[in-house]
Amino acid sequence: MSTNKDLAGFDDIKILVDRFYDKVRKDDVLGPVFDARIKDWQPHLNTMYNFWNMALFGEKGYSGHPFSKHADLPVDSTHFNRWLHLFMTTLNENFEGPVAGEAMQKAGAVARTFLSRITQIRETNR
Repeated sequence: MSTNKDLAGFDDIKILVDRFYDKVRKDDVLGPVFDARIKDWQPHLNTMYNFWNMALFGEKGYSGHPFSKHADLPVDSTHFNRWLHLFMTTLNENFEGPVAGEAMQKAGAVARTFLSRITQIRETNR
């Protein structure tokens, strides 16, 4: 039986995001993509804290258009599948409960939507 608790607020979001991006930065598939784009990680992490805090708890603090930052990345389904795998692994290692389940669903929706939109843009620009 797991002793993990559910995500309950901003401090838990920080744990999730920090541990997830630790994995991403070390990953052979995702690390190079992120390293090529992000030179100063703290602003990105702060944005992700605020994004997930808004997405899961409805808290203000995030504004922006996340897709626009990803539209021109050199990524495909392999990258999104790996991103989702690392996110789910990190979530399962640290949390369980209804909010953790909601985070899984939202991460899946983000990955599917971004991949679909990137694919559509590339097909249109052929």
